[in-house]
Amino acid sequence: MPFLGQDWRSPGWRWVKTEDGWKRCEPFSPALEDGNNQLNDISHAVILTGDDEDEEIYSTEDCESAAKKRKKDHFRDNRDSQCFYREKWIYVHKESTRERHGYCTLGEAFNRLDFSSAIQDIRRFNYVVKLLQLIAKSQLTSLSGAAQKNYFNILDKIVRKVMEDQYNPRLIKDLLQDLSSTLCILIRGVGKSVLVGNINIWICRLETILLWQQQLKNLQMNKHVNNGLTLSDLPLHMLNNILYRFSDGWDIITLGQVTPTLYMLSEDRQLWKKLCQYHFAEKQFCRHLIPSEKGHIDWKLMYFALQKYYPIKEQYGDTLHFCRHCSILFWKDTGHPCTASDPNTCLMPVSPQHFIDLFKF
Repeated sequence: MPFLGQDWRSPGWRWVKTEDGWKRCEPFSPALEDGNNQLNDISHAVILTGDDEDEEIYSTEDCESAAKKRKKDHFRDNRDSQCFYREKWIYVHKESTRERHGYCTLGEAFNRLDFSSAIQDIRRFNYVVKLLQLIAKSQLTSLSGAAQKNYFNILDKIVRKVMEDQYNPRLIKDLLQDLSSTLCILIRGVGKSVLVGNINIWICRLETILLWQQQLKNLQMNKHVNNGLTLSDLPLHMLNNILYRFSDGWDIITLGQVTPTLYMLSEDRQLWKKLCQYHFAEKQFCRHLIPSEKGHIDWKLMYFALQKYYPIKEQYGDTLHFCRHCSILFWKDTGHPCTASDPNTCLMPVSPQHFIDLFKF
């Protein structure tokens, strides 16, 4: 019997019928965007300081030859970008069986699920950004080399989208700040930590992140000219209802900076009290009471104080879901081939943190 594949029990290739006959589907292979032209505008001197501010690892004078090598390695890293799938659902197996060998890792799931297209959907944008932020804080070194390439490829698309659409730049600034801090620690600790790939590639990635941070810092919000109805033309009760629908305190503060009327509504004590009651339990209030000068509880300060000690509830327009019956991870609107008699009872929404926890064995 001839040997036809790596595993005779595998489902085989995916085929599509065309006018010329059956053809095999090829995996999607997006290469990392060419950012070398932008990197020429930023200094290649990356100064990494530890606890001692006088410690300098890289300097401008000693870095010229290394900078050329970094650009060469970074170009090779872009050119040799791996192929990534765009699948609507994946099977999460945590142990080896007779039919399946190995298990699904975080990097494999990150590569196979279509996060690249998810960032174009405004309902999923915040979800993907939060997931990238959690990976940057604690899981970056656990990703394979291919998954790390895909990570920075998606991050590049997110930054480009924010620069074009000017959508939620504060969220991306927080992500880049956490990522740059993590990379500085990892690069300083080369030999102590695991970094997949050449160190020059990681330094080039750090320089790219610094460039993105500078671009977002200089981002100018375009003023939209509209001769029709504006937010300021709405009655007070409607503006108040809009503010009460916000679940993020920083969004309330930002909206309050638009007009004096919105500022007055954003300082309402009842608004901040409702926000605190939504995110935190009553027992948590008693431990961090902050009275104002008039003797009342300052709910606005309470919200930001409690935020430092307890996690807030996360809200997303769309999230990944996990089917407990099929062990399949998928976007809810795309569905999956479920064999349960009542699929809706098996579904469980997956938060970004839960997504990472699924692959901790």
